[in-house]
Amino acid sequence: MNNHLLPLLPAGIHGVPVQHGESGDLVYQRSDEEAYAKISTGPRALSLAAEKDRLLWLADKDLPTPKVLDWIETATGSCLLISPIPGIPASKLTAEQLSIAWTSITRQLQALHQLPVNNCPFDRRLSLMFAQARDVVARGAVNPDFLRPEQHHIPAATLLANLEMSLQERLAQESAEQVVCHGDACLPNFMVDPVTLQCTGMIDLGRLGKADPYVDYTLLLANSEETWPQADQQQAAYIRLFQLLQIDHPDTSRLDFYLQLDPLTWG
Repeated sequence: MNNHLLPLLPAGIHGVPVQHGESGDLVYQRSDEEAYAKISTGPRALSLAAEKDRLLWLADKDLPTPKVLDWIETATGSCLLISPIPGIPASKLTAEQLSIAWTSITRQLQALHQLPVNNCPFDRRLSLMFAQARDVVARGAVNPDFLRPEQHHIPAATLLANLEMSLQERLAQESAEQVVCHGDACLPNFMVDPVTLQCTGMIDLGRLGKADPYVDYTLLLANSEETWPQADQQQAAYIRLFQLLQIDHPDTSRLDFYLQLDPLTWG
């Protein structure tokens, strides 16, 4: 355990371990619910520092994101103390509840994308994503749990080679339509008021950076399939998303490209 990295707490307050995400970070909630502490060791500490830097950059933007309360860095690891975003993760909603919340989730993502991209100091562009995927594949570190069922029988190197055939086209599209992306726009990273079913903010922003907006559209739609497993539900979500974004002709080939690329970048 690395709870020695936790900051000192007021008398009577303690850290409560919580289950969160797939990053491997240890996450604690203060018993008075006033803050969360994320602890990383080894190589993961660099990713936690990246999240801290992005939250600091977002602090003066008119977006509901966690505020950095403290940062502790030692030879063995790092601890990021952040303010909570009220609500529950959108992944905890029922299918009916998510249908109600879908508009405000989309609007929250759209607001992020509308930040001035030239002012964003963080890079999440495809050239970096693809280099990361090459590294993960070369190390044999692809997590099969992140792959789509139809990809399980295909070697990771083949999946990557197939994507490389359209890489130049995707780079050109990204250059023309670059925005500030969340980078991991899955339902657990959107918080929702369980009563009003309105999105209250975004969390886990360590992958935020300049990128093709389809990076976020892809992950949001793909992850929503866990709540909406039926084909008609998925089609309705797809139609509503792009109607709200006022995109008349969504590029399904771009969605498919980023859907196949994302699992190759984790590892």
